[in-house]
Amino acid sequence: MHEKNESKKLGLPPMGAKDFSEIEDWPGYFDAVLGKGARDTLIAALDSFEEEGFNNGFAVDLAAGEGRDSLELLSRNWRVLATDNHPEAFSYLWPRVPEKLKPLLTTKEVSFHDMEFPDCDLVNASFALPFCEPQHFEVLWNKIVASIRPGGRFAGQFFGNRDTWASLPNRSHHSRKEVLQFLEGFTIEMMREEERDDPPELRNPKHWQIFHIVGRKY
Repeated sequence: MHEKNESKKLGLPPMGAKDFSEIEDWPGYFDAVLGKGARDTLIAALDSFEEEGFNNGFAVDLAAGEGRDSLELLSRNWRVLATDNHPEAFSYLWPRVPEKLKPLLTTKEVSFHDMEFPDCDLVNASFALPFCEPQHFEVLWNKIVASIRPGGRFAGQFFGNRDTWASLPNRSHHSRKEVLQFLEGFTIEMMREEERDDPPELRNPKHWQIFHIVGRKY
């Protein structure tokens, strides 16, 4: 509320989810996206599992935030390990989990560089990987790949090196060639590249370059 009043006083557009994530104000981001549906990449991965007759798997939801994707996984009777490095994240998630599904959910507060992955059928990393510091990225990615069982999937996003945020410190951005190298060992089921500019009336418009990925491990 304070931010809204300040924006109005200064004649600025209100901050949106993008603005909060740019400055890594995660509670502000959680509030801004609360109630939104699961990401398209996760939906695509889960639909593919169901088409194969595979249900009730085990997923790691990396940097789960307020929990939109964890809720989708739980609604399909998946067991979920939801992780996030912000202590307030799970206060948004747990109250929205139906009682009968709570036994399927485990939450863990942990940073990218301390994350250890159990063997799993799916690693979901919706808009999470760009916020891993570059010096930890390769180790994190190798852990992700090693944890996914054969026939399991990765779903998530990489940010391109033409994205405005590539100039920010401590962010990981990659070229299309690099993304393809990361996905060696996977059958790429989705690789949708999105490149666009924000409308100028937004508070802090940026250029986006995003790779939306679903891959099935050999």
